[in-house]
Amino acid sequence: MKKNILITGCSSGLGFALTQLYLEQKYTVYGISRNHPDINHDSFHFIPCDLSKTVLIKETLSNELTQIASFDVVYLNAGMLGNIDTMEELSLKDLKATMELNVYANKELLDILSHLTVKTVIGISSGASVNGSKGWGAYSLSKASLNMLISLYSKEMTNSKLFAVAPGVIETPMTDIIRFEIDDEAFPSAKILKEGTIQTPNQAAQRLYEFVQKSDTFESGSFLDVRKI
Repeated sequence: MKKNILITGCSSGLGFALTQLYLEQKYTVYGISRNHPDINHDSFHFIPCDLSKTVLIKETLSNELTQIASFDVVYLNAGMLGNIDTMEELSLKDLKATMELNVYANKELLDILSHLTVKTVIGISSGASVNGSKGWGAYSLSKASLNMLISLYSKEMTNSKLFAVAPGVIETPMTDIIRFEIDDEAFPSAKILKEGTIQTPNQAAQRLYEFVQKSDTFESGSFLDVRKI
């Protein structure tokens, strides 16, 4: 019997790479995003939803996900960087938009998943959730909140294992903004990112896949950085 995988943000970057990887491994993959990924496969099922519109998530997804009923792995991958700016210049509007997608959308999804049979939930976090680097205010606050969200739900979804996982720096349009458009004199963390190791989405997906295979050895609710495991 095929196992079901749920991946949000499946149309590009890490989510797209995870979708392709699990299809290659003969899983049935359900993908959620605004745009349909360029994937034509009998075992791929696309569920269109703009997760930034959090008030519509339960209305849009509850029945569909309930009908599927069980998932081996869920990747809460959809997210946004938000503006790179000083805290003083970061507007509440920008902060709220980042929190809406990176935190509140996942809260709504976890509410649905808590009524289903789910073995493992991976919330895609970041080292930014624990590093208070200048310029990353919206992203850092949202990923730190995601870590706590995962920790809190792990106390309630006791039949599932939940983890907030930092996959490392990945070559995506989001990191391209930091590497090529951000002034690294004003924001030194951008220079560190530029000079560090950058993975392809496929490499990061493989590392996450391997992590899931041994995730039972870690405590549910933990924040983990795959680079340090």
